[in-house]
Amino acid sequence: MTFTTRPDITGTFGVVTSTHWIASAVGMRMLEQGGTAADAAVAMGFVLHVVEPHLNGPLGDMPALIWPADQDRPSVICGQGPAPAGATIEHFRDQGLDLVPGSGLLATVIPGAFDAWMLMLRDHGRLPLQQVLAPAIHYARHGHPVLPRVAATIAGLGDFFAEAWPSSHATWLPGGQPPEPGALMRNPVLADCWDRILADSQGARGRVAAIEQARRSFRSGFVADAIDTWMRNAELPDTTGARHRGVLRGADLAGWQAGYEAPLVVDYDGWEVWKCGPWTQGPVLLQALRLLEGSGIDRLRSGKAAHVHLVTEAMKLAYADREAYYGDPAQTDLPIDTLLSRAYAETRKGLIGDRASFDQRPGRISGYDAWVDAALARSGADPAPDAAHPAERRGDTVHIDVIDQWGNAVSATPSGGWLQSSPVVPGLGMPLNTRAQMFWLQPGLPNSLAPGRRPRTTLSPSMARAPDGTRLAFGTPGGDQQDQWQLMLLMRLVHEGLSLQQAIDAPLYYTEHAQSSFHPRAIRPGHLLIEPAFGEAAIADLRARGHALEVAEPWSIGRLTAASRRPDGRLSAAATPRLMQAYAIGR
Repeated sequence: MTFTTRPDITGTFGVVTSTHWIASAVGMRMLEQGGTAADAAVAMGFVLHVVEPHLNGPLGDMPALIWPADQDRPSVICGQGPAPAGATIEHFRDQGLDLVPGSGLLATVIPGAFDAWMLMLRDHGRLPLQQVLAPAIHYARHGHPVLPRVAATIAGLGDFFAEAWPSSHATWLPGGQPPEPGALMRNPVLADCWDRILADSQGARGRVAAIEQARRSFRSGFVADAIDTWMRNAELPDTTGARHRGVLRGADLAGWQAGYEAPLVVDYDGWEVWKCGPWTQGPVLLQALRLLEGSGIDRLRSGKAAHVHLVTEAMKLAYADREAYYGDPAQTDLPIDTLLSRAYAETRKGLIGDRASFDQRPGRISGYDAWVDAALARSGADPAPDAAHPAERRGDTVHIDVIDQWGNAVSATPSGGWLQSSPVVPGLGMPLNTRAQMFWLQPGLPNSLAPGRRPRTTLSPSMARAPDGTRLAFGTPGGDQQDQWQLMLLMRLVHEGLSLQQAIDAPLYYTEHAQSSFHPRAIRPGHLLIEPAFGEAAIADLRARGHALEVAEPWSIGRLTAASRRPDGRLSAAATPRLMQAYAIGR
């Protein structure tokens, strides 16, 4: 029997899994109180804002897949806000910038997470808003044991906050001292903000009306007013070392709402796999599946060097297309149908050889040569030289998977609003996001900065259906690595028949061969980082194939979680042991 670090969580009533044990416990509580998967996911999301503030916040982003039990496929909830009206290439160029900064006020797009959570709760939940937000308010006001990583991040930025971002210093270092690991950390200003949103909604008639009032309080009420006032006056340093004003305004928040979209889907070996659109990096997983069809990967064990090599090389090709072709399909005509077609994949499969590739190789699609040429030109440029600035501490992400007793499922990947990357908005207790750093400041590209355009985010929740009808929700934090680790999980489920926990516990790897989505947009041709559990023989084999290989610390790569429901109602869930934070719960 394959060793696992934890038991496979199984049951019939409900399962929850997330990147923090407190959030998972809160989600299970919502299910026990009669809530749906949506109620649980929203409660978990708001708790994660509190307990993992270095990874996500209420002013960040949140794409989700939600699969009602009575529907044949999931839907996408888009919580990725677009660029503000004032975010033009000309404005940024006038500031002397070639790249959008990786931190500070200029990098902010319209916050999307709050409205997306409210939309999910309104349409798919059962519980009152106050009941769902109560756990997060409790932990913000009364404290939670702070993670060592959070404490270390705050301690490392204490001097910078005191000098440059005083609102962050007051929030994260009350009394002038960073929290000790494991000490109770509070954010009473954030708790007050949520209490005020609830107070605004108290006069509403019914659950839905209360949620709608909360949405108005956020996007056109006191939250938007606080952001507008501050952004008009604040001029703070960012990763460039210079001081910049932001361009986000209250009118931007008032003019945007989260919404629904159809997901993208491909079939693979009898499975169906769904992802969000090309405003995320999600289609790279679907493109990789097309590339791996007929490759013989079904006959290779995932722990062998040949398997690692094949997956890595397929990912390099898919990510090269990401850099050339992905963007907001609401603003630009993208060739996504071609990219996901078997015919296109057949033109690309021959590029996968026995040796590791060090080249960026996007495909050539007729009519899009300028995009490909621009991607190739960028990949040969040196990254910006200011990566050592104190605010250049890129955050990560969190993930949530839930399935309830009725079979409703949610997979959500909230991120942005990192404490280390953007100053706290005074009076709100929460930082803004920095998602605009994923735009390019060259015009005419699918991911060029433009007002109203969504940045091509890395956030990438997943859902799938097995040939026997089992429904699967899964995902991970990890920026550019998210779809690499999710592909590895899926390969192990499809071709090796592993349980969720076995597939998650198995060793992982990733490549930084593709251009990073984050400032300063670095690139590492041929790079491969692999956990030592693959063994010396596999590692030596991969080196012999030419990979620029590094061996990671044991149990250090990936934060996968997953949940599933079989047609007979049996539920399963699992969470990674890596970083010792994620947890799955169910019964």
